[in-house]
Amino acid sequence: MQTILLVIHLLITGAMIGVILVQRSEGGMGLGSGTMGGLMTTRGSANLLTHVTAILAICFLATSLGLAISASHQSRPSSILDRVPQSGTSSPPSQSGSPLKRATD
Repeated sequence: MQTILLVIHLLITGAMIGVILVQRSEGGMGLGSGTMGGLMTTRGSANLLTHVTAILAICFLATSLGLAISASHQSRPSSILDRVPQSGTSSPPSQSGSPLKRATD
């Protein structure tokens, strides 16, 4: 399930990048001042691309939430902190063999 959702998420991401790059910019260094050829007028294509971008953004957010929820419900390996012995269950190492122990003669 998670793999299918991830593939859908990647397809939506690619489509959203493509739709955003096709849109005409409103200003800034004259990069988007060219006219778009085709059957639609500039205003009609701008409205269509805006709506498609909004729909893709909603789908992107939905798949992102779905992936986050499915990842949180997955069984994960236990944490390293779960393997640390609890207090009182193990004794500290003995100091009898310590080379730094002073002689009390």
